[in-house]
Amino acid sequence: MFRGRHSHAIDIKGRVSIPAGYRMELQRRSDQAPILTADQNCLRLYPFGDWCDYEEKIVARAEVDPDARDYVRLVVSGAVEAPIDKQGRILVPGYLREHAHLQKEVTLAGVGHTVEIWDATSLQSNLNQTQINFKDIALSMAEKIGS
Repeated sequence: MFRGRHSHAIDIKGRVSIPAGYRMELQRRSDQAPILTADQNCLRLYPFGDWCDYEEKIVARAEVDPDARDYVRLVVSGAVEAPIDKQGRILVPGYLREHAHLQKEVTLAGVGHTVEIWDATSLQSNLNQTQINFKDIALSMAEKIGS
């Protein structure tokens, strides 16, 4: 599982360092390069095997659901392999940096089975909004998971 938040700079070539703990977990879970793709307001980095399982599920759903088809078009068509270089970095293609509005400072957030890559300011805004609505969100989550 991926947990925690780490701040990093994204260099002029679009490379971002992956924290050592995240790298070890990515490599433990697959010997193939992780997959980087678009998500709402951020990017998501998947261990290769987890991505393959997820992609299979969403593509099957898209066969019969037009909304799912739109989602798949964004997420699958934008997905790229993101090999980790010897310095522990991945290259974030320009179109994905643009999608997530990544500037100089980014935050990598471990969220269970994936790592989110956010523009640092955008993540802080998201967290602030979540905090404002925390009680309602917590109640909704409790209903969804049966607690």
